[in-house]
Amino acid sequence: MTEQRNDTAWLLLLCSSQIFIMLVFINYSAILPLLKAEWGMNNTRAGIIFSVYQLGYIASGVLLSTLSDRLNIRWIFLASAAWSCIANLLFALCAHDYLSGLLLRGLTGIGMGGTYMPGLKLVAERFDSARRGRAIGMYVGALVLGASLSLVVPGVIAGIWGWRIAMIACSIGVFIGICLAVPVFRGYRPQPAATSPRGFSGEILQNRPALLVILGYAGHMWEMYGMRSWLAPFFTAALTGWGMTTGKATVTAAAIAAALVGLGTFSTALTGLLSDRFGRTRTVAAVMVGSACCSLIFGWLIHTTIWLALGVGILYGWLIVAESPVFSTALTEVVAPGYLGAAMGMQSLVGYTMGMISPAVFGWALDRFQGWQPLPGIDGSWGLAFSTLALGALLGPLFMWRLHRHPESVRMAQGRR
Repeated sequence: MTEQRNDTAWLLLLCSSQIFIMLVFINYSAILPLLKAEWGMNNTRAGIIFSVYQLGYIASGVLLSTLSDRLNIRWIFLASAAWSCIANLLFALCAHDYLSGLLLRGLTGIGMGGTYMPGLKLVAERFDSARRGRAIGMYVGALVLGASLSLVVPGVIAGIWGWRIAMIACSIGVFIGICLAVPVFRGYRPQPAATSPRGFSGEILQNRPALLVILGYAGHMWEMYGMRSWLAPFFTAALTGWGMTTGKATVTAAAIAAALVGLGTFSTALTGLLSDRFGRTRTVAAVMVGSACCSLIFGWLIHTTIWLALGVGILYGWLIVAESPVFSTALTEVVAPGYLGAAMGMQSLVGYTMGMISPAVFGWALDRFQGWQPLPGIDGSWGLAFSTLALGALLGPLFMWRLHRHPESVRMAQGRR
């Protein structure tokens, strides 16, 4: 019992650290309406800046996740968080147009690559399979809470003191997160590097269950990152259409988007627990079908009423990230421990590539179909843009069905699959 209490206290400290580190995660989305006006950007260029952040994450995430099998995670985690802090601060002080914003946002993404997956590996090492789903659910829930705060904190501050002060505040938050992370690693000793008779190729490239988990995760990331990146701009456009001034709409939209994204704090913890009880594949498939339906509906609500948009948005925010910890937990169960970092690197490469592409595709759809009205009074651009996100979500249940039928899937959730 004492050991379980110590594990819980350790997990809460790690989660608290990640909440602050995540303040730079999608803070760009909160200030996007201001930057579009100041820098004269169209939606396609705005989406590309979203995407270059993911490119930076991929560049470092694949490398650093793989190195976590061989190097001390302490230095990977702390150095990466410090990089994010400094790069975001440089964005606040130096970004002045599309190209400078593109460069500095990409550098910020590089830092995030060394915190999320290595932190996830820490949790997987500490908790056994029977408790892992719940633990990873709490960890991912903390990341979601941090992501929601990365919308509301800069959104509120930008509405009062401007976007540069807002971004500086986010960097201060990351520094606090680094200070909280230091005691997480007190007494930490990396697990000895283990090998498998199957080698890297057998454990990663020829491991069919692992590849199915990774492909399902890619569909999840396509939908989630497109939605997260454009949720605040969607509500800004909706609120201005309902008569609110741009400045007030930006602050209000950031708060709404943060609240909806923040729902994942609870849904991820619950879904992780449910997957321990009912199985990984069943849980993921049910959640992704629901989120795909929301993607197909949500964008068409832009000129309806705020209450209808909020009602569907609450369900959307609950479902969009709920399955994320289940994918991560499943991967830890179908890959040998000595190759888990490499597997996470592969998951980052595939998943975040999809997360990099979808915001740009979303922005392209907005520009391409701007002004299109399938029926009088209905703006088709937002509806089609959100519908592009359902393409990824609908693939997830297909991969989970195939994974459920694979004999080795019995290794997941103590046989519940």
